[in-house]
Amino acid sequence: MTRLIEPQPGILDIALYQGGASHVQGVENVIKLSSNENPFGAPESAKAAFAKAAHNLHRYPNTDHASLRKAIADVHGLDAESIICGVGSDEIITFLCQAYAGVGDEVIYTEHGFSMYKISARAAGAQPVCVPERERVVDVDAILAACTERTKLIFIANPANPTGTMIGQRDIARLANAIPPQCILVLDGAYAEFVEGFDGGAALVETRDNVVMTRTFSKIYGLGGVRIGWGYGPKDIIDVLNRVRGPFNLSEMQIAAAEAAVKDRDWVEKCRDDNTRLRAWLAEALMELGVPSDTSCANFILARFQDQAEAEACDDFLKSNGIIVRRVAGYGLPNCLRITVGDEASCRRVAHVIGQFKDQKVKGEQGLTDAASEDQSGG
Repeated sequence: MTRLIEPQPGILDIALYQGGASHVQGVENVIKLSSNENPFGAPESAKAAFAKAAHNLHRYPNTDHASLRKAIADVHGLDAESIICGVGSDEIITFLCQAYAGVGDEVIYTEHGFSMYKISARAAGAQPVCVPERERVVDVDAILAACTERTKLIFIANPANPTGTMIGQRDIARLANAIPPQCILVLDGAYAEFVEGFDGGAALVETRDNVVMTRTFSKIYGLGGVRIGWGYGPKDIIDVLNRVRGPFNLSEMQIAAAEAAVKDRDWVEKCRDDNTRLRAWLAEALMELGVPSDTSCANFILARFQDQAEAEACDDFLKSNGIIVRRVAGYGLPNCLRITVGDEASCRRVAHVIGQFKDQKVKGEQGLTDAASEDQSGG
C-alpha cells in the first residue's frame, strides 16, 4: 500500500470547486445558463487580437503587462502602477491570501460568498470565517462583529454572487473605516460593469491604504475561456502581490484579447443595456409563475422556490428540456437556482419551461387531492 505523503494542514479540508455544468447526457444543443457567461460572447476586436497574437506562440510573453495595465488605467481613470493582472480575478484572490494570510490568521467571507475565498484561505493555511448575511445581503455590522486581532482579509463581492444583491458605497466606506488596522478589505467587482456608473470601489481604493479591488474579463467582456483578471490597490500592496506572482502568468494572447476588449466601450454598453432589459423581463416572468427573486445587479437572477425539493425537481425538469442552470445548495441556498441572463430566446425558453414545470406540479398536487377525496368517500 502506498503511504500518503501528508500535505500542509488544511489542504485536505478544501472542498473541490464545482463549476457550472456544460453538458446533459443524451441531450444535444443545450442552453447553458449555469456560469454567468456573456451570451453575446467576446467583442470581435478581442477575437482578432487573440488570433494575431497567436502567431508568436514561440515567444515568451511580456512579464509586466504594461500595455494591458495602461489600457485598463486609461479606460477607468486609474493609476497603472497600482494595477496587477492575473489569470482571472481568482489568481489575485490567491495572491492576497498567499501574501497576507497564513497559519493562525483569519479570513472573513460572507454566508453566501464566492467559494474561492474559502478555498484560497485554506490553501494559505489560514482559517476562513463565515459571517451571516441579512436576507441574502452583506451585513456590515456582522462583519465588524466578527473581526479580531487575527483577521487579515475580508472578502466582499459587490454585486454579490450568487445572490446578485449589492450594498452601497456608504456602507462599504463605513466598513473600510472600522476594520482592524492589520486587515485588508477586498472588494470583488466581477459584476461591477453590469451596474451603470459604478466604479467597483476604485475611488475608495484611492483614499484608503487598506482596500483592494478585483475585477475580471470573464463576465461582461465575454473572455471567460481566456482567463484574465486584475486588481487595483495601494502601491505597497500591489508591490507585495507582484513578488508572489509568476513572471509569465499571462500569455500574449490573453494580454492582447483583454487589451482590445477593455477598449471596446460600445460593446460593454450594449451588453449592459441588453442584460438590464432581459434581466428585468426574466425576473418578472418568473415572479408571475410564483418564483420570486431579489433585485439583481448582476447578469443572473437567484430564483427562489418553495423548498429544496421543488428547486431540485425544477432543475431536473430544466435539464430534461436541455436547459442547464446552477444549483446553489453549496452556497447555503438549497431552495434556490441561479439562472444566468441569456439572450432573448434563452430567457423566453427558460421561463416557458419553468412555467411547464409549475403546471405539472399543480396538476400532480390536484391529482393527489382528488385521489385522497375518492379514498375518503369510498371508505
